Amino acid sequence: MRFGKGALAGSVLAIGAVALFAYSQSSGSGLPRSASNKPWPAAVKTDQPQYPPALSPEEEMKTFTMPAGYHVELVAAEPLVSDPILAEFDGNGRLWVLEMHGFANGENMDNIFAPVNDLVILEDTDGDGAFDKRTVFMDKLIMPRAFKILDKGCALIGEPPNLWKACDTDGDMKVDKKELISDTFSKQGVVEHGASGLYWSMDNTINVAEHTWNARWKSGKFEIIPSLTRGQWGVTQDDAGRVYRNINTDPLFVDYIPSRYFVRNPNLVRTRGLYESLVKQETTQIWPARPTKGVNRGYREEVTRPDGSASYYQGVSSPMFYRGTRLPKDVQGQPFVVDSPTNLVHLLSISDDGSGRLSAKDFYKKGEFLNSTDERFRPVSLAHGWDGTFYVIDMYRGVSQDGPIQTDYLRNYIKEHRLWETINLGRIYRVVRDGMSYDSKPRMLDETPAQLVEHLSHPNGWWRDTAQQLLVQRGDKTVVPALEKLATSAPDPRTRLHALWTLDGLDSSTPGPVLAALTHESPDVRLSGLRLSEHWLGAPEGGAMRAAVLKLMDDPNWQVRRQLAATLGELPEAQRVQPIMTVMQKYGDDPMVVDAAISGLRGHEAEVLAQMMAQPQQNPDTIGVLVGATSKDRDVAETQLLLAQATDERRPAAVRLAILNGLGLGLEGADGRVREFVADGRAGGALGGPRRREVSTKVQLPAEPTAVANLAKGTGDMAEAAKKVVELVNWPGKPVVSVAARTPAQNALFEQGRATYAAECAGCHQAEGRGIPRIGAALAGSKLVNVPNSSVVVRILTAGKEGSIGLMPPAGATMSDEQLAGVLTFVRGSWGNTAPPVSPEEVAEWKKMYVARKTPWTDEELLPKDK
Repeated sequence: MRFGKGALAGSVLAIGAVALFAYSQSSGSGLPRSASNKPWPAAVKTDQPQYPPALSPEEEMKTFTMPAGYHVELVAAEPLVSDPILAEFDGNGRLWVLEMHGFANGENMDNIFAPVNDLVILEDTDGDGAFDKRTVFMDKLIMPRAFKILDKGCALIGEPPNLWKACDTDGDMKVDKKELISDTFSKQGVVEHGASGLYWSMDNTINVAEHTWNARWKSGKFEIIPSLTRGQWGVTQDDAGRVYRNINTDPLFVDYIPSRYFVRNPNLVRTRGLYESLVKQETTQIWPARPTKGVNRGYREEVTRPDGSASYYQGVSSPMFYRGTRLPKDVQGQPFVVDSPTNLVHLLSISDDGSGRLSAKDFYKKGEFLNSTDERFRPVSLAHGWDGTFYVIDMYRGVSQDGPIQTDYLRNYIKEHRLWETINLGRIYRVVRDGMSYDSKPRMLDETPAQLVEHLSHPNGWWRDTAQQLLVQRGDKTVVPALEKLATSAPDPRTRLHALWTLDGLDSSTPGPVLAALTHESPDVRLSGLRLSEHWLGAPEGGAMRAAVLKLMDDPNWQVRRQLAATLGELPEAQRVQPIMTVMQKYGDDPMVVDAAISGLRGHEAEVLAQMMAQPQQNPDTIGVLVGATSKDRDVAETQLLLAQATDERRPAAVRLAILNGLGLGLEGADGRVREFVADGRAGGALGGPRRREVSTKVQLPAEPTAVANLAKGTGDMAEAAKKVVELVNWPGKPVVSVAARTPAQNALFEQGRATYAAECAGCHQAEGRGIPRIGAALAGSKLVNVPNSSVVVRILTAGKEGSIGLMPPAGATMSDEQLAGVLTFVRGSWGNTAPPVSPEEVAEWKKMYVARKTPWTDEELLPKDK
C-alpha cells in the first residue's frame, strides 16, 4: 500500500475469528489462479466501462497479465480479509494482516478517525495453500500505519501517535496486554504523510520511514533511537542488510551509510550516502494495461501516452527485494515495487558496477511483472513468504488517493466514475511459476534456540531474517559458540552476516569474529565488520582493532570505503582527525565519502578545513561542505577569514565559489540531516528531526565585507552566491528590510499560522521556507507570496498550482477561513517576505469568487506578464 500520490481506502467492518473462506484442494495447485501465457507485454485495453464494477476475485484474475510461466494464486479474499494494507508471516507461517477500514469512506471519501480498524491473523488449517481461518488479534485501532510481528504472541503496532507493544499472554491469539513504547509515532491527519515501516533490518534496527526515530530491541525492551526522516511508504533490505526506501514517483533509494552516523553531527549541511536514488527518472517507464486518467495529475498531457496510459509512476511504494530461491534465478535478489494508482507491480533490476556502485533500471524493457485492466486492482504492498515466493496485497478499491490532497480533477473523476462505491473488499495473491515447488512450512515459534541457529544458513532470506529476530528477542546466549562458528567459517557470506549481527543483538560480539570479518573476501562482510568494530575503537585495548580498520583505507570497494569514512568518526577524539583527512584527500571525488567523514568530525571542522585549504590541491566539493559545517557556528573571526578566502583571487575560481556556497549553507543554518539533500535533487518525504537554526541569528560583522558586497553587485554564479552571503550577515549601517506592520489581532493570527505551517506545510516547503527541489517551491522571496493581491495565495492553497517543479496540491482546501488566513499571514510575513497580512474575511471572499475552479492554477494565470 502507499500513502503517497496514490493512497488507499477503507470503511467500518466487523468480522469474527471464524473460518469464512476456504478451498478444498490440497496441494496449492488447485487454487484459483490467473491465466498463463497471455500475450505479453499487455496491450492497453482502451474500452473501459464508465462505471468500473467491483469484480469477484475470479473475475479480477482474468484481468491480470504476467510474463510467460508466471501466475498468481488467490489465497485470501473478502470476507475473510478486507481493506488489507500490510501483511507479514510469523515464525509458524501464519499471515498477519493490517486492515484499514477507516480510509476514504462514502462519496466525500472521508477518513474515519475512529476505532474501526483491525490487525488480524490468517491461518491455513487444512494445508491446501489457502487461508481459511481469521482471528482478530487487535481491533478498535485508529488509522494504524505499520506493524511488526514479535516473539511470544506480541507485535509492535504503529497507531499514530502511539507505538504499542501488544501481546497475547494466554494463547488465544488475541491481545490482552498493551505497553506504550512511544507516544510520538507520527500524527493522525493526512494519511499520506505519516510514519510507516517498522522494518527489522539485519543490524537489528527497526526502521521507520518518514519519521525522526527508529526503534531497537535492547536488553529485553525497546529503545527509541534518533534517526532522520527519509522515504514515504515502505522499507526493505537486500541480502547484505542495506536498507532501501522510496517516495511518490521515485521507486528505489538506498542507504549506503545508516542515518545514525549523520545524526551525530549537527553541523552537517549535506548527507550524501543516505537515501541515494538508484533509478534515473529519464530512463524508467511503466506500462499499464489500461488508460490511467484517474490519478492526481491525470489532466496533464505529459503524464499519459496517446492511449491514455501513464508512462511514469503515479504512486510507487512498498519496495521488496525478492530473497527466495523458488522463483527463477533472474529475479532472485531483484527489487519489486507496486504502483497502485496504475494497477501494477513493477520489477527492477539492480546491479553493481564491480566496485560497489549500485544502480537500478527496469527489468523489462517494455511490460510489467503484473498488471491489470481492472481499475480497482490496488496492489498496495508485497510480503516475502516462508514458502520461497512472495505475496501481493490488493486492497481492491476504486479510490487510491487520500481525500484531503486529491486535486479537483481527480475528485471529479472519482465521482464521475463512481469509484468511491463498493468498499470493504480485499484480496491476497501468491506469486507462482510453472513447475515451482515450495519450502516446508516453518515451526520456528516452537523451536529451540539451537534449531533457530540452523536456519541462519537457509537459502530463503525470510527464514534467516525470522530466525535472527527470534534469537535476538529470546536472548539465550547458549548459542553464542554456534554463532561464532558460523560467523567465522560459514561458506555463504549471507550466513556470516546474520551470525555476526545476531551476536551483536545478543550483546555477545567479541573481537575475533569481527577481525575475521574485516579481512573476508566479501565486501558486504567487510562492511559489517567495520560497523561492528566500533565497539572497540575507543577502548584502551582496541589497538589491534584500530589497526585492522585502518588497513581498509585502500579497500577496492566504494561501499567499504564509504563505511570506513563513517566508522573513523568513532575513533578516540585525539586519533580521529588525521585518518579522516586522509580518507577525504584520497576519495574526495566521492561526495558520500566526504559527508560520511565530516559526520565524524564533531567540532573539528574548522581545524580540518584549515589543513585542507593549505594543501596544494584542493577539492572544491570537500572545501564547500567543510565551509558549510564550519560556518554554522557563526563565529565572527572565522566568518571574516572565510569571506577573505572567498575573494582571494589567487585561489581557483571553483574553490572560491565553493567557499561562498558553503558559507551560504552554513550561515543560513542549513541542516543536511533535516533538509533532505538526496542524489539528483530527489524528494525525501516530510521533514522532521533536528530543527534549523533561525536565519534571523545573523553574524554581526564589525564592518561591511566590501569585497563580497562588491562581488554581489555583479552577475553569474559567483555573484549569486555572494548575494546570498550578504543577506545572511549584518554590519553597522546595513539597511534593514522591514516587514509590514501587524495589529495585535494580526499577530495572534500570525502565531496561529506558524503552528499550522509547521504541521501542514514544512514537509515540502521547509521550516524556513526554502523548499525542496522538485517537490516544494521556495516561499522565502517568492513573487507569488509577496504579491499585494492576497487572492493569489488563497487561490493556490484552495485549488493548487502547476509549475516547473510539478503540482502544488490544494493543501488549504480543508482548512477553515481562519486557519488559512493564519498560515498565509505567517508565510507572507516570514523569511524576509514583506506582504500584508491576510484576514479570514478576505479568504472567504476569494474562495467564493473562485469556487468553480476545478484544476490547479498556473504561473501565467496568477501573475500575467502585463502585470
